[in-house]
Amino acid sequence: MTKKQKAVWKVSILAAAFLAVCPVASAMHIMEGYLPPAFCIAWGVLCIPFLVRGFFTLKNLYRENPKMITMIAMAGAYIFVLSALKIPSVTGSCSHMTGTGLAAILFGPCATGILGIIVLLFQAILLAHGGLTTLGANTFSMAIAGPLVTYGIYLLCKKCNVNRRFSVFLAAAAGDLFTYCVTSVQLAVAYPAQDGGVGASILEFLGVFAPTQLPLAVVEGLLTVMIIIALENYAGKELKALGFIKAE
Repeated sequence: MTKKQKAVWKVSILAAAFLAVCPVASAMHIMEGYLPPAFCIAWGVLCIPFLVRGFFTLKNLYRENPKMITMIAMAGAYIFVLSALKIPSVTGSCSHMTGTGLAAILFGPCATGILGIIVLLFQAILLAHGGLTTLGANTFSMAIAGPLVTYGIYLLCKKCNVNRRFSVFLAAAAGDLFTYCVTSVQLAVAYPAQDGGVGASILEFLGVFAPTQLPLAVVEGLLTVMIIIALENYAGKELKALGFIKAE
């Protein structure tokens, strides 16, 4: 990032920290109108610094290699398809894969936030999946928190010389699961249980998501590995440019 870009990013962090603090906020795509307005605003504001940095990341990536736009579009389409496949749960809820692990590993978590918010916006408008008022909360859980965990686990495995494909599987699966952990926290904070408060509510929401999400996380990890194998065979140059594969 250039000095100007870093300055804009730091300003966005300060704005987010200032605007996210409100007295009311202290007291799965989340569907339209489910969260109180104060929470919708707070979660949206928290996304701002990550999205600003992600915009500059993608901009610089395209500037350095315009052909990378194909990989970026592919990662966005992957997120759209996987996160649109809603699977009913035995608990009466529904779950879906996130698809953000691939982009997080290739481009980083902040760049994934840009792809994620675009996908969530289209899904809210075209598929009635999620919502516009809950866009910030859904973006934070699926497109920021999950990718951060995915990217962190992948870098840790890489540093420990873990097999690359197993690292991809582990990182993508963990990011998927963490997304729903964050969603459970978001719902619990907005609607704490009468007995046990936020903690009990978190456990309740996790129990709703877990039966479906645990196997889905494994499936997403395997699918991400399959996509990576395909890219290694057909997009080796792009992966080398990204630093995913070491240039010989």
